[in-house]
Amino acid sequence: MTVSGCGEDTPDEPAKPTNTKPSQPAPEQTSETADPQAKEKDEVLRSYSGMWTEQMKAYRKADAKGTDLEKYATLKALGRFELDLARMKKAGTVVRGELGHEDTRVTQLDLKAKVPTAKVTDCMDISKWQTYNTKQKKVIPFPDGQPLRYQATASAERWEGRWMITEFTTHGDKKC
Repeated sequence: MTVSGCGEDTPDEPAKPTNTKPSQPAPEQTSETADPQAKEKDEVLRSYSGMWTEQMKAYRKADAKGTDLEKYATLKALGRFELDLARMKKAGTVVRGELGHEDTRVTQLDLKAKVPTAKVTDCMDISKWQTYNTKQKKVIPFPDGQPLRYQATASAERWEGRWMITEFTTHGDKKC
């Protein structure tokens, strides 16, 4: 295939029409061609988001009953959440408001491993989140120096065709 530049025709010689057809149409640029792992990353993020949706349902009543947390998180990750819920129940607290997530992304993805794995990084925003004492009927203020935005990480594995969050860690010392 030859490529000719523009502006090479002389005024005496008009450009000759070419009868060339592309052998096939140019492929459309999709997220899958831009990133061949985009579909899997989207599925990891859907599981992470699903876990947080169910987690917030549990935190609003200090109880995981009636939630679908087990569809998104393994026993190891659930253990941490159950510990939080037990502390909340004992203290008579629930969560009000919303937890924000910014710049949530899959930072590692290994689809060739025997059990495919992924890592998620998230910037959690608790500025619209309140801890409410149900016994005293009042909002408990954040401790002095509590960052309102900090990093969290999660590990995930693909089990039987779906992504499960296996571990979740907050990094309150890493502001974002």
